[in-house]
Amino acid sequence: MEAAIFDALERIVGSEHIIVDKETLHPYECDGLSVYCSLPTCVVLPASTEEVMAIMALCSQYQITVVARGAGTGLSAGALPIEGGIVLSLARLNSILNIDIKSGLAVVQPGVRNLAISEFASDYGLYYAPDPSSQIACSIGGNVAENAGGVHCLKYGLTVHNIISLVVVTAQGARLSVGDKSADIAGFDFLALMTGSEGMLGVVTEITVRLLPIPELARVIVAGFDNVENAAYAVNDIISQGIIPAGLEMMDSYAIQAAEDFAHAGYPKDAHALLLCELDGNADDVNHQLAVTQSILDKAGATSLKVSNSDAERALMWKGRKSAFPAVGRLSPDYYCMDGTIPRRQLAPVLTEIHRLSQHYDLRVANVFHAGDGNLHPLILFDANVPGELEKTEAFGAQILRICVEAGGCITGEHGVGMEKIDQMYEQFNDAELAQFLRVKAAFDTDSLLNPGKGIPTPKHCQEHTIMKRSQSKQEKGGAPNG
Repeated sequence: MEAAIFDALERIVGSEHIIVDKETLHPYECDGLSVYCSLPTCVVLPASTEEVMAIMALCSQYQITVVARGAGTGLSAGALPIEGGIVLSLARLNSILNIDIKSGLAVVQPGVRNLAISEFASDYGLYYAPDPSSQIACSIGGNVAENAGGVHCLKYGLTVHNIISLVVVTAQGARLSVGDKSADIAGFDFLALMTGSEGMLGVVTEITVRLLPIPELARVIVAGFDNVENAAYAVNDIISQGIIPAGLEMMDSYAIQAAEDFAHAGYPKDAHALLLCELDGNADDVNHQLAVTQSILDKAGATSLKVSNSDAERALMWKGRKSAFPAVGRLSPDYYCMDGTIPRRQLAPVLTEIHRLSQHYDLRVANVFHAGDGNLHPLILFDANVPGELEKTEAFGAQILRICVEAGGCITGEHGVGMEKIDQMYEQFNDAELAQFLRVKAAFDTDSLLNPGKGIPTPKHCQEHTIMKRSQSKQEKGGAPNG
């Protein structure tokens, strides 16, 4: 990168907010999916929307690629640096700018941690509903980029349902205001488009989130089952009775044992499946739904039932579920976290098929997921030090996503496409649909400077994928691949 560009960046943010030292760059070489790594030319840390605008204008002038990065907890290599480009870290934009108690709104910068919003709002009897498992560390800007959910998204929705406006900086350095406080807006719904766009359309520098009153009462039922199928059918039974839990999560035996050893949440370690069902609202409604839900779980074949009797006990029960991902790391040197979504009615057959594939690939799977809305998170356990095992794991993961699509679902629920699922985009979308996605990207980012090569396959990638598929097909039929 030219010295003149570094000089210009220093004038914008100051030399102390630019990282060029190779050793210091290494923490930015990947996000939470560490099998993909690449070093950026530098990391720039702006502290305001105006500084982001100046940086983007400069990068547009010199045609420099930019990857915006939050806390780096993403799991799809969406924040993977581009060789020769810069990483735009939003960590310094970490202030809660305003809270409107009467309207139940808060204006925050993208570097604010998800959990910090609820901690701040709790003094006013309010909280922010979407709560990814990484909420203690993940940033709200990253949540917007991936349209993150969490254990309470069944009742309260994903990120897109809990934000009302954004300030976005375009690839050319212009400032856009997207959405507003009114019930409806004129024109296209750019707010929904930006949410989940994985940093490919603009850089979010300000977010207005919706806050909700803290429920009068919340209680959790932990139900153990002797097989995954019964637990899956119980999920449908609960919702078919008109009960919409605040959270409805499932874990299988591997995840149960790992989470219990880690968090000591009181889970039944002999269970083959576990449901965590949280009911919240006013006390009368919660107590009524609690009785109905316990009856449903009994009829569905639950082998154990435990109900939280205090907020501390409820928090401990959720601690086990929210620490399940890192806890599973105790079972294997490595794990690969998948993220697909299926219709709720397909839970039992899809989980059965994942179990069959686990035996076929000779790889263990720990299932931890949002059962209420069908967002699966199979954790494939493997050892990257064993030659060929990573490739086998990736093939297994691709099969899981193919099953999700065939079941009427989607290749991602909240982790995004990033680099990880770029090939699986062909499983869900046809050529015309992918071409339309690229036209939308080009409308915002003509020169493809923002997070290029992520999320949507480019024409070159499409050609390479087609050649690869033809080659595989010929090999399967006994023919020679194209040279």
